[in-house]
Amino acid sequence: MKCMLGLLKVKVIRGINLAYRDTKGSDPYVVLRFGHQKLKTSVKKSNVNPEWNEYLTLSISEPIHPIKIEVFDKDTFTRDDEMGDAEFGIRPLVDCAQMNLEGMADGSVIRSVLPYRHNCLLKESPIVWNDGTLTQDVALKLRNVESGEIELQLQWVQIPSSAHSL
Repeated sequence: MKCMLGLLKVKVIRGINLAYRDTKGSDPYVVLRFGHQKLKTSVKKSNVNPEWNEYLTLSISEPIHPIKIEVFDKDTFTRDDEMGDAEFGIRPLVDCAQMNLEGMADGSVIRSVLPYRHNCLLKESPIVWNDGTLTQDVALKLRNVESGEIELQLQWVQIPSSAHSL
């Protein structure tokens, strides 16, 4: 039986300079995948700089795989067009969530994840303790596409100990 570690609330904030897939732009939406879980945002019509500000919640258990993100252009009569993909690891965030952070000052950076060639981070991604919550701002460069970035905010939701064995 898998051990449930917690929940990850992923706020899909915005897309920046996404690729054009139609003459007037694109109708983008984001798909998040983690293990067997697959969640989608709403579609933003004719917008290559969409603002979603939507929360998608994943349940996190071992083994911890990277989260995969895919961006698509919604089409009515044909298959949706691919607009790039990215992936990022959440192990650093999970490791921080398992630390005892009681008494830690608000705004404390617990750890920073740096961009390197095996993640799609555009810049340093700090894991911050604020108001009893761990958050991580993530800016990703989309792969397999001519242009595009996605901005997310991750928020760890701790599950009370008694719920772990459900």
